[in-house]
Amino acid sequence: MKRSPLVPQHKTNADNIATPDDEDEDDQEGVGGGDLPMSMTASVILTHLPKDASQALKEVDEIDNHKVSVRFQAIGSAPILKQRVFKINASSRFSVVLNFLRKKLGIKEGDGLFLYVNSVFAPGLDEGVGNLFRCFKTDDQLIVSYSATPAFG
Repeated sequence: MKRSPLVPQHKTNADNIATPDDEDEDDQEGVGGGDLPMSMTASVILTHLPKDASQALKEVDEIDNHKVSVRFQAIGSAPILKQRVFKINASSRFSVVLNFLRKKLGIKEGDGLFLYVNSVFAPGLDEGVGNLFRCFKTDDQLIVSYSATPAFG
């Protein structure tokens, strides 16, 4: 008995009894590579995003279109800024924060400047500022510590 791959069939005890015809059909199906369990036209296509997903995408888009507060804190012998809190575009990369701070402190590109978020880790220069802000903000500010020499691990 040949079963349609599109319609699920329930096995009964009678289906478990092997007959010579059943064995021949199974052997022939394995030779040709087998049929797909479902045709491509029978698959479900997502025509629109669920409301929760649409709302989440809007919120993420709104977050990256504004500026976030970044507070700079000196570590060790690093020069101290007179103004410590600045607004930076959320869509910027962390490399923009590094270059901005270099400019404010008057530190040349060849000189060392090490940045840490919340005095815990040094993010990659390609990391998004908005993403760091969302994940690690403290009192609605991203705390970035800086040092002229490596300060942590």
